[in-house]
Amino acid sequence: MRFSGRKAVVTGGLSGIGAAIVKRIEAEGGKVVSWDINGGITTDISDYASVERAAAETLKVLGGIDILVNCAGITGPTVPVNGFPIDGWLQTIAINLNGTFFTTRAVIPHMIEKNYGRIVNIASIAGKEGNPNASAYSASKAAVIGFTKSLAKEVAQYNICANSVTPAAVRTPIFDQMPQSHIDFMLAKIPKGRFGTVDEVANLVCWLASEECSFSTGAVFDISGGRATY
Repeated sequence: MRFSGRKAVVTGGLSGIGAAIVKRIEAEGGKVVSWDINGGITTDISDYASVERAAAETLKVLGGIDILVNCAGITGPTVPVNGFPIDGWLQTIAINLNGTFFTTRAVIPHMIEKNYGRIVNIASIAGKEGNPNASAYSASKAAVIGFTKSLAKEVAQYNICANSVTPAAVRTPIFDQMPQSHIDFMLAKIPKGRFGTVDEVANLVCWLASEECSFSTGAVFDISGGRATY
């Protein structure tokens, strides 16, 4: 029961990786609220006012926030930079990067006050390698990695650990946003020859979100089936 007495927020917690993380934390004794555009505490993470409202409601429901897992995200358009739609670029950055910043900014004061916190940001192997025809997604996830490293150095003195996770492709509803050609490309890059599972990612995330992770911070944890080279 690693999460007994702990209170967690998981963005995008109603489906895919986020739902698996919620299930695992609850199974190990934690209390969780999901910030999701589709329910839970309904939240548009690209809108800071919406995030502030969600944080205030969460504090009423849970009485505190010990853990933040930033899982919500979109792929954005899967097209070359030459002709990449401007609105698609802005939306991808707004959700994947700005959303991670907004949720962290809203939650971090409460963690500092308690002198405890765990933050896990779901980035992507695309943020390390760059996937062709996915420039907005790759750039946003690379920025999440950099943001996490900076954040970790700022809050280490408050017993807060902040880490990022870089999965290779995991079959979730986000695949519905991609053409089959892009899905095939991602599978071909994975030496294990299969996609990851949501439970495999949840296993790693939940260690990073637990008290067991006490000295690892500002790090990038790969879960890529052998794709990652650094």
